[in-house]
Amino acid sequence: MKRDEKRVERLKVYVQGVLDNVDGKELYDKYKEDIQSVTPQECFEIFYSKIEKGYTPEDILKVLDKVINVFHKSLNSYPWEKPKEKSFLYNLMKENEALEKRLGRIREIILNKQVEQKKDEILEIVKSLKEFNEHYLKEENILFPYMEKKHEKFNGLNIMWTLHDHARDSINKVIEVLEEEEFSIDKFNVEIGKLFFAMLGIVKKENLILFPAAMEVIEDSEWADMNKQSLEYGFPFIEKPDIEAGERIEVHGFKDMTFKTDTGELTFEQLVLMLDTLPVDLTFVDENNKVRYFTRPKDRVFPRSPAVIGRDVRNCHPQKSLHVVNRIIDEFRKGTKDSATFWINLNGRKLLIQYFPLRNSKGEYKGVLEVTQDITDIQKLEGERRLLQWE
Repeated sequence: MKRDEKRVERLKVYVQGVLDNVDGKELYDKYKEDIQSVTPQECFEIFYSKIEKGYTPEDILKVLDKVINVFHKSLNSYPWEKPKEKSFLYNLMKENEALEKRLGRIREIILNKQVEQKKDEILEIVKSLKEFNEHYLKEENILFPYMEKKHEKFNGLNIMWTLHDHARDSINKVIEVLEEEEFSIDKFNVEIGKLFFAMLGIVKKENLILFPAAMEVIEDSEWADMNKQSLEYGFPFIEKPDIEAGERIEVHGFKDMTFKTDTGELTFEQLVLMLDTLPVDLTFVDENNKVRYFTRPKDRVFPRSPAVIGRDVRNCHPQKSLHVVNRIIDEFRKGTKDSATFWINLNGRKLLIQYFPLRNSKGEYKGVLEVTQDITDIQKLEGERRLLQWE
């Protein structure tokens, strides 16, 4: 359906009315004709306009499901070209189908009133849902960046990222309830309901809005590149597709160039190999807050995809940590700080994450370098080792 600018503007007014708690029936009756014609891409435009007005993703989430339920008839009947078999989007949709089957098994146990008898089975299924984080990461690190480069309205995808965070938190909460010594069926019912609402709600929004919009704006060649990039991630609950990965290091220019400084010289290949061999993850963000480079060490701590190159760094982080990112960049830019250091526990490992400003000889800010290192084994070192010992 062709975009109607006046209709979109009226629908922005409608959503503003929902945010302002205007009477629902009154609003619907006034904008009924427009509501019945809304498209997936228009949804992005409508909600992003609210972010531009200062609303946070959390503000929008308070009314998102209400609005989508009103838009459902139009979105559900919207004609869109389905993805080709084994393509990036096809695989995401297959993962969703597999997720629904797992959640369906939990629903079956609940309906048969067998929760307490089959608590261990439920716990096993819920723990397996952690694997679905790979699905969310592929969207956050591959799909979202491609869409953001197409139009600024897709910067509103941080709403979707916030939904992913809700699902991750909900999985952990259900596991916590199931592992309590004194199991409470009431607490379980509350938390499992939130889990179903979070994860199935994301599936619904993907099928009605995200995937149709993506199919309309992304080119076939880009889908092929995204498929290759997806090999850096897992494929939760489905068989890993047979995708040709291509070269690990693709050189697009200056292949024969020699890098020279007063401390020595390196060929381009030597420089890339050296950076990728360092036992740390490096990511460089330039002075305009754009991601420009990252290394590919053998055991990278956090996944990175070529899709993030050129992406605004503020779109590379969940909403809940955005204020920290902004503060670090602001202080580095002003020259008041020279580093920022964090350490976290992740999957049983201790990670050291450091940020350093890059400044030229004039002291001008040129960007920030993120350095991430797994220091778990380093923390265990004692005494000395002066002799070669390969284990």
